[in-house]
Amino acid sequence: MTDRRLTPANGRVAALHLAGQVTADKFLEGWSMMVGPEVTDLCASPDGPRDRQLLMGAVVTVFENRAGWSFVQVADGYVGYVSSNALDEVLTPTHFVASVATHAYVAEDFKSRNLCSLPFAARVTVLDERRKFFETNAGFIPKSHLRGLDRPFNDPATVAQLHFGVPYLWGGNSTRGIDCSGLIAASLAACDIACPADSDMQRDGLGQSFDGPFQRGDLVFWQGHVGMMVDPDTLIHANAHHMATVYEPVERAILRIDAQGDGPVVARKRL
Repeated sequence: MTDRRLTPANGRVAALHLAGQVTADKFLEGWSMMVGPEVTDLCASPDGPRDRQLLMGAVVTVFENRAGWSFVQVADGYVGYVSSNALDEVLTPTHFVASVATHAYVAEDFKSRNLCSLPFAARVTVLDERRKFFETNAGFIPKSHLRGLDRPFNDPATVAQLHFGVPYLWGGNSTRGIDCSGLIAASLAACDIACPADSDMQRDGLGQSFDGPFQRGDLVFWQGHVGMMVDPDTLIHANAHHMATVYEPVERAILRIDAQGDGPVVARKRL
């Protein structure tokens, strides 16, 4: 059975490489577009429930524009629908937001009008370098808030900790709101580590199973949930119980999650 989340086909159109494998009216290569808004939803169906979110600068392959919605595939393979108004022509991103958030200003002056607020990991193209600001396609951004794409972080747990206190949002992928798998995906992606989008995919596709004490950066999986260890005893995870990204003693989390009916730990993975 094909996984709807990873199969670029909707009956009307399908990716060319799926010819002979799925039924569609048209098979095509698709074309590249870039996410323009700070954050936009990737939905399971046009105007349907949010599966996850995409941030400014993310490049997608478009297979169809229909009734204001575009059927797309993300670089990590995930498929869904985004508002066609959220897509722009592709620029080549050079930097990403490396702080919890930043503002893009209309001028090289922190007192000038801000054009938008960008979350961690949003991607921009630097056009010019000034004394304290980069001029980008989104506006003027403080240089201290951006990091070159050629300079990824090297510790996923550090990135996860940057999200401490972020409100829980089902399908969220940003410092405006995030869920459990979104936190793991954001933490690994910022370290240039390929990571699937959903917790079941992460459980099956990341790391190696292990026994023994936890280490910083280890992943702990329940059915439908995941967190990351920041030390041998402490988990950081985005969860609906606290409605936030929080630290929690891992043994307490194991007991609490089991007691609330969501079952025991199903996997422990080391990256």
